[in-house]
Amino acid sequence: MNNRLKELRGERGWSQAHLAEQLDVSRQTVISLENGKYDPSLPLAFKIARLFGEPIEAIFDDGVEG
Repeated sequence: MNNRLKELRGERGWSQAHLAEQLDVSRQTVISLENGKYDPSLPLAFKIARLFGEPIEAIFDDGVEG
């Protein structure tokens, strides 16, 4: 799954560790999310969307058209 986490984090000047702390996950989870190697659970996706003030669809893209 593609996402804009790294971009959104960078716009705010946040480190991966800071984002992980805000989301109550490990830094490794943030790294895996940013690299597209881990798809977040629905509760985590909502938490990320709320943190950045964006709809989930504006952050995550599953690559499926339609």
